[in-house]
Amino acid sequence: LNQLLCERVRKELQCQRLYTEFRVNPLHGVHAVTRKPMSWHENIEESADAKFLKLINHAALEPTKKYSEPQTESQEIGWNTTPLIHMDRTDRRLYFPRRRTDIS
Repeated sequence: LNQLLCERVRKELQCQRLYTEFRVNPLHGVHAVTRKPMSWHENIEESADAKFLKLINHAALEPTKKYSEPQTESQEIGWNTTPLIHMDRTDRRLYFPRRRTDIS
């Protein structure tokens, strides 16, 4: 049994190849390693670019503030949120406020 194991190990060692040669592909972009956000020694204050901050803030706005008209069909629903007529709250015919009772 020991001879069989020795022979098997010897054959495996003969067939094994180590592929440890690494090269950087010049056509592939190199991934940037991000910093650790909680480490105090790497968090150095950097000056922020005003143009970049304006671009980020503009991207975070809702579509009605970014564009003058809806860009998609689904944005057309609810694009104009201002009421067409002023609602008179003293007129009991058209104003139905929520009321609270003991049951509800």
